[in-house]
Amino acid sequence: MGGKTGDFEAVRQDIIKLLHQPEYDDGSAGPVLVRLAWHSAGTYDAETDTGGSNGAGMRYEAEGGDPANAGLQHARVFLEPVKSKHPWITYADLWTLAGVVAIKEMGGPEIPWLGGRTDYVDDSKLPPRGRLPDGAKGADHLRWIFYRMGFNDQEIVALSGAHNLGRCHSDRSGFEGQWVNNPTRFSNQYFRLMLSMQWKKKTLKNGVEQFVNYDEDSGTELMMLPTDIALTQDKAFIKYVELYARDKEAFFAAFTKVFAKLIELGITRDADGNITNSDNELGGYHAAPKKKATPGSPAKSTDDKVDPSEAEPLKEENTRFRARL
Repeated sequence: MGGKTGDFEAVRQDIIKLLHQPEYDDGSAGPVLVRLAWHSAGTYDAETDTGGSNGAGMRYEAEGGDPANAGLQHARVFLEPVKSKHPWITYADLWTLAGVVAIKEMGGPEIPWLGGRTDYVDDSKLPPRGRLPDGAKGADHLRWIFYRMGFNDQEIVALSGAHNLGRCHSDRSGFEGQWVNNPTRFSNQYFRLMLSMQWKKKTLKNGVEQFVNYDEDSGTELMMLPTDIALTQDKAFIKYVELYARDKEAFFAAFTKVFAKLIELGITRDADGNITNSDNELGGYHAAPKKKATPGSPAKSTDDKVDPSEAEPLKEENTRFRARL
């Protein structure tokens, strides 16, 4: 087992050890861990004060099975060896911590992070599906999604800069490809390319429309989502796109603030940084037990019961990743 209770620094170091994954997308688990942190928190609704990073609801099918979360089972599997070594940590803390560690290790800013999130004991408090953004939509949709969380136009654009990392998969989101040339290095290239390149609409074989730029000399095709292009077509959004394209430091500073705000959505703390949400005060720091090593049960856990075509491969991945700690 191992792992001293409360030793978040040791957890950080073990997350770093798992980032290099030669057999996974572009050789890194970093981008998908950032997506896991963002999606675990991005269900927040400010008006009803529901959703957010507390609870780690993606452990249950009702949230983990949301089509918007397709592919994130890989991120959760990457982190299972860390959970096994440090069973005291909650999944809610582990997922958000992994996101900020990954950003830093990929050349991004140091994002403030505090622990204390608890894991829900059942799925009764999970938010409804449909709270995460749809990349096929436009500016109005972005505002509808992000205003609900409590973000403004500037924060929407800054948070969109996470698209410097990773790639889309047609079997997950329906979209296909990477936004930037180096999808495992955090930078402001996403904004620079958005403004400097010509983006043409392309319909994929699955009928999904996205925007692409194809470089004939290098044979490289980069992509943008409709929601990305929408940032350049809205007079309020584009001024921040232009700012972050020309000023990397301004983008890093803005991203630091907005990502720190994101992973605290739904969290209330006292003057000492202790979480005062009712689940935390009543149940304490409740860490859900590590998921079973064998796929296939129980019924309500998306991580223990995945599709037959995915269960065994994920189990094998888990074995390989654990061997690296």
